[in-house]
Amino acid sequence: MTSPGTARRLWALAEPFHALTYFAQECRDAAGQVGLRGFWNGYFAQRAAPLGAVGPQLVTAVFHNFAPDFVARRVPSIWAEVTPAAALDARVIGVDAAVRRVFGEEWIKVEETVEASELAAAAAAAVDLPGRPLAAANTAVEVPDQPHLRLWQALTTLREHRGDGHTVALVQREVDGVTAHVLAAAAGRSDREWLMRARGWDDAAWDDAVVRLVERGWLAEEELTAEGLATVAAIEADTDRLALGPWLALGDAGCDRLAELLAPVRRAVVAAGDWPAGNPIGAPDAD
Repeated sequence: MTSPGTARRLWALAEPFHALTYFAQECRDAAGQVGLRGFWNGYFAQRAAPLGAVGPQLVTAVFHNFAPDFVARRVPSIWAEVTPAAALDARVIGVDAAVRRVFGEEWIKVEETVEASELAAAAAAAVDLPGRPLAAANTAVEVPDQPHLRLWQALTTLREHRGDGHTVALVQREVDGVTAHVLAAAAGRSDREWLMRARGWDDAAWDDAVVRLVERGWLAEEELTAEGLATVAAIEADTDRLALGPWLALGDAGCDRLAELLAPVRRAVVAAGDWPAGNPIGAPDAD
């Protein structure tokens, strides 16, 4: 039976393939070729591009977990270097090149790739749009014809749908961006140094979040209390539940088959070194 655990499992299996756009050298090169110099200019332009040439306030709001001044150092200046349409083209070019390196030329047209793209696209077509800005914006992105790119765009739409729901789960509990990272570090999903560097928070902001979480009874120093453990579990459970809709539409058999098809995809990306251990995304192992 399709359950919230299904949504979590499919996210764990799919996320490394999506994340080629962040970690693969080909994707960074493609961003550089359209004028997006530096990792973070490429990241913000390509991830925000489905929303249009938006300002730092909106990007901070929908991405949720970045420090506002970290965003403002890149947005809106990135739009002086590249249009959203050009950023979207660059991310497709980069992913295409990365996939060809990791999987080889033959994989992009084999039957399993075509089948995975069809299943993922069917799920992505079923995402609910209200309250899901990043998912909604990605549903309007032109879908490439090639199966491997169609698969990547569908999985991207689905992970942004999940991320939108995660933001809802956090905001409901008055957990802001830095506080979410402190909880993630305390839960062992990533570490303080990487999260601070990758999301732009400084020691003062982190330490203030620790104080606030101690006052709420969720931390003892930087260790989760019983209440903190329960809260983290509840946030993750709500995130899984809110991510379930597209997978219910795909059905049990479709979800099981897509998981079967994505398992070797995940292993290949990890083996190629394009899914760094301990990265700040926090996706679980797909055991």
